[in-house]
Amino acid sequence: MMLDQRSQISTYMMRLLSEGRMVFSREDAQKELGTSRRAFLDAAERQQQRKHLISPRRGFYVIVPPQYLRWGAPSPSWYIDSLMHHEDHPYYVGLLKAAELHGASHQAVMEFQVVTGKRMPRIRAGRSIIAFYYRKDVKALMNAIEEQKTDTGVMKVSSVELTALDLVRYPHAGGGLDNVVTVLSDLGEQIQPHKLAKTSSAFEGSVVQRLGYLLDQFGKHNVTRPLFNAMSKGSALPWVELEPSLASDNDFSMEPIERDKHWRVVVRRKPEPD
Repeated sequence: MMLDQRSQISTYMMRLLSEGRMVFSREDAQKELGTSRRAFLDAAERQQQRKHLISPRRGFYVIVPPQYLRWGAPSPSWYIDSLMHHEDHPYYVGLLKAAELHGASHQAVMEFQVVTGKRMPRIRAGRSIIAFYYRKDVKALMNAIEEQKTDTGVMKVSSVELTALDLVRYPHAGGGLDNVVTVLSDLGEQIQPHKLAKTSSAFEGSVVQRLGYLLDQFGKHNVTRPLFNAMSKGSALPWVELEPSLASDNDFSMEPIERDKHWRVVVRRKPEPD
């Protein structure tokens, strides 16, 4: 009986691959195979031990094609859309991974970064790490999210404008402000001013001020002008720190070296792009 179950799931996986499909849920497989939960889990566990199958989340399985056996799993881009559909939460591929997809190539991306409306732990899938960043109002950003084709379908990716804002909002995910500035220098030519201004309405004012200041350092005044007008609306902006951590410790805080009166940004250290 055990051998029969193993043969059944192996045949099922081969059929899915032949149809260009590489993911399935426990429920779908049980229904298709006509097997019990326990029998399916035992057979799936053996496929995982043989490195032919991975389970990034409970009840969700990804088939590992033969050419990816040495990597332990295919690229997350092959199954991230199906995974997030399984989780039933909005998402987009963002931050450094999105920047890479938009052509920024200064830094190697060590994580496959995903922004979603659900708090989820990191996933190690073969040699890849999928890192999730929580944002409660992902649905409010739908107009700034694009679909990109993948080898197996599509995945949702942040636009250049949303990527730039996110990198300033999550500088730790971007490898620190120096690295964020490096990436912004790569993306600057692609940013569309009015799209940036529209997308900025979903972000904290401090994030918009910091991004505006940083883009102005590259001479992108044509990009930041609509951004500033959309934000200020004729009223004075509050002062914000470019790097709040440099001012948070009273004993070791750095003295400001610049106070940008346009964006009202306090600068205690000039970022150093690569």
